[in-house]
Amino acid sequence: MESPLALYRRYRPETFAEVIGQEHVTEPLRAALAANRVNHAYLFSGPRGCGKTTSARILARALNCEKAPIADPCGECESCRELARGGPGSIDVIEIDAASHGGVDDARDLREKAFFAPVRSRYKVYIIDEAHMVSTQGFNALLKLVEEPPEHLRFIFATTEPEKVIPTIRSRTHHYPFRLIPPRLMSTYLTELCEKEGVRVEAAALPLVVRAGGGSARDTLSVLDQLMGGAGEAGVTHELASGLLGYTPDSLLDEVVDAFAAADGAAVFGVVDKIIETGQDPRRFTEDLLRRLRDLVIVAAVPGATASGLIDVSEDQGERLVAQAARFGATDLSRAADILATGLTEMRGATAPRLLLELLCARVLLPGADHSTDGLAARLDRLERRVSITGTPSAPPPAREPAPPAQDRPQASAHAGIGTPVPEADPAGAVTEASPAPRATQPTPVDEPVPTAPAAPTAPAAAAAPATPPAAPPAPAPGGAAGGALSLVDVRRLWPDVVESTKTRRRMAWIHLTQNCQVVALDGNVLTLGFANAGARDSFVSSGCSEVVHQAAIDVVGADWRIETVVDPGAVPEGTPTITRAATDPVPPAPPAPAAQSAQSAPADPEAPATTEVPDGPPAWATDEPAAAAAPAEAPSAARNAAREAIQQTRPQGAETPRSDDLAAADAEASRDDVDADPDGVGTEDLLARELGASMIEEIKHS
Repeated sequence: MESPLALYRRYRPETFAEVIGQEHVTEPLRAALAANRVNHAYLFSGPRGCGKTTSARILARALNCEKAPIADPCGECESCRELARGGPGSIDVIEIDAASHGGVDDARDLREKAFFAPVRSRYKVYIIDEAHMVSTQGFNALLKLVEEPPEHLRFIFATTEPEKVIPTIRSRTHHYPFRLIPPRLMSTYLTELCEKEGVRVEAAALPLVVRAGGGSARDTLSVLDQLMGGAGEAGVTHELASGLLGYTPDSLLDEVVDAFAAADGAAVFGVVDKIIETGQDPRRFTEDLLRRLRDLVIVAAVPGATASGLIDVSEDQGERLVAQAARFGATDLSRAADILATGLTEMRGATAPRLLLELLCARVLLPGADHSTDGLAARLDRLERRVSITGTPSAPPPAREPAPPAQDRPQASAHAGIGTPVPEADPAGAVTEASPAPRATQPTPVDEPVPTAPAAPTAPAAAAAPATPPAAPPAPAPGGAAGGALSLVDVRRLWPDVVESTKTRRRMAWIHLTQNCQVVALDGNVLTLGFANAGARDSFVSSGCSEVVHQAAIDVVGADWRIETVVDPGAVPEGTPTITRAATDPVPPAPPAPAAQSAQSAPADPEAPATTEVPDGPPAWATDEPAAAAAPAEAPSAARNAAREAIQQTRPQGAETPRSDDLAAADAEASRDDVDADPDGVGTEDLLARELGASMIEEIKHS
């Protein structure tokens, strides 16, 4: 049994109506044939496989049809049957391949035979394929014949490079430029052919076939014929098409795009490693990734692009494109596409393609290091996406209230001691400042956050309401309520900002998050952090770092997460810079510990600040008795003094002395922070054992 003809030969058009995608050529030709206004020479130009030679044969059939003049050949007469698909051919229609018959001798031989009349047909038609291969001498030999041919002679030149046809020949022909076939029209045509052939083809595989054909009908049908020949019982699947045609699987493209959206460098370079290990071409991967970014740019600009057919993808792939485009900003996508487009041209050199691909991925991942206009716009896009994810609008700052006149201000009480400005916090969080009185203040350490206490009531108000209930905590940001709506990808994308926020709050928490921890899961309102070992996890929990992360998440993301920790040996973040210190460098500040433990581990240094516990009653200096004021019970530390000064500053003039519970809370807060503010009070061995569960083997001293 003989094998069937190639697919492009079995379905070669026989009339102009069957030629797809070339209506701008076929309609004028049909009109000229019907009106008997056919020229003596034609020039068909265009890309390969778009129908030039096929249209020349159809034109020759229509010219020699017995029912001529007619727009389409009848298909019944002898001439039409000879020139039909699979026919023996006509003696009066001569096809010449100019690639092998383009010399001056071939042109002279053609000129001598052209003057003989046709044998059975009305016209003798010469179809010269690849006409740009005819030499200049050959064209000059044909010039007189093409300019003034006999009545029975017609010429049809077909070429992919019309500019190489000498102008004297080109000016004596009717030029019809053919075009590439649109992808949507080609997909419809392929679907009809598959139905005629009885072969099942997945919808996701057709775009790959059309893309491989490049707009050429012959090339596309050749690719489809190859896939049909290698298809199994399931037909032509997407996996078969992508593997055979060498395209990057959609799963890898989805993975790398999601990693770019989450700024996950480990996942991006993991995909690059998969590409190299599976033997795929880095240039093809870069081209496929650039095409995916192009689709995302269009989806971001036109929300209904997938439904309207602007992007020819399957329905599930279209949904993935919409979801991926929502994770980027317009500038982010445009900047990434520009980087890949520039890198794709650089990959044509002799440099290793993998190296260039990894450098391109690194540039896409680092908009913060790009100080150009695109880099700044990309960073602004990330801020806008964060606001859109968390739902926290950027409200304008409230207007400041004018300060009251000097005569309306309350006078300071006799035992207030210090005249201070009156910053009052309103419910919206705005601060109204009064005119401050000049005074000398004790410098506050930069790393220590100054606690802000609510303003104490004035004397008449305190007398009327001796017991004031504590104020309700501020309502969480809108994103806090919607924190459970965030996906794990969104959390990982915003996580670097949360970690950076903890650096100014508590350095030990920042060290844990950058060296021993990464985000593992997000389940509703519970954020799970994985630690490399049990010692790091216990240190994180016992030192109160969970609350630091909780507050940082509220400030940065606006989500009120509950922090949970687990031990995950594989949770060490790759690529995180390791902080190394010499033996003589100061030990990083330790997390807060109970007072008894601090007292046991602190050396007996008379110059070290005291960190004794705050007594239950009010301190001696805060009472009205002279004896108590003359003999204070203890010497507060610098941080404790700063906390008390903050409470003094928040008290309006004329207000009563701060309450004992406020001062006790401030002293307790300062005592907790004193451990981090003065790490010299804790020994190196105790710090390592307490925080990391380690024991020192030998300490190397540097001179």
